[in-house]
Amino acid sequence: MTGTQSALVVGASRGLGLGLAAELQGRGWDVVATVREVAGARRLEALAAQPAGRLCIERVDINDDDAVAALRRRLDARIFDLLFVNAGIAPARGHDVLHAERDEIALVFQTNAVSPVRLARRFVDRMREGPGVIAFMSSGLGSIADNTHGYSEIYSASKAALNSLTRSLAAKLGGRRLTVLAMAPGWVRTDMGGPAAPLTVAESVRGLIDVIEARAGTLRHGFVDYRGRELAW
Repeated sequence: MTGTQSALVVGASRGLGLGLAAELQGRGWDVVATVREVAGARRLEALAAQPAGRLCIERVDINDDDAVAALRRRLDARIFDLLFVNAGIAPARGHDVLHAERDEIALVFQTNAVSPVRLARRFVDRMREGPGVIAFMSSGLGSIADNTHGYSEIYSASKAALNSLTRSLAAKLGGRRLTVLAMAPGWVRTDMGGPAAPLTVAESVRGLIDVIEARAGTLRHGFVDYRGRELAW
């Protein structure tokens, strides 16, 4: 990718999403970053004050179809080189199908798999032909082939579902010339990853954006990690 580019980062209030917005801004991208709540907006406002690339803040809840439609209307005049949908929650009351509450299971799948792809489909026609990339925050835990541990099975299954839906999205692009990526950030020191994780947010997002820039224009669908390694579906 060359020249000034534009990115829409969905879910940028903290952790990896905030790190993605900061990394892109630091590389001189024009960034639209979305949050759900006021606290997230305040963190982004501090980032927007930095002298690098431009950053503007939008509010949206990806599980609210009306809010997503309103965001699409507000950004109707924009063309994006990158749409990165960052979403990830886990059940608070149990991580396996026996003990988790049914409503929590439904919310995890809605937030982690269904809503990210529903949002992306609304923005397909706002992506730049050729170099445009639609990326989703997946996880190595979303690999079915590598699941020999059964760890955090509901979260893992939701990310496997996301991977499958990104495949469907890529297959339904028709004549649109775009690259679609499901991306695993590694084990990162965030609220979800915990303090024992070996990667910092800065290390992970630097790798993710390096991979995106290298893959732009390939027009391939892939499941890759922050180092660019292909992962088993």
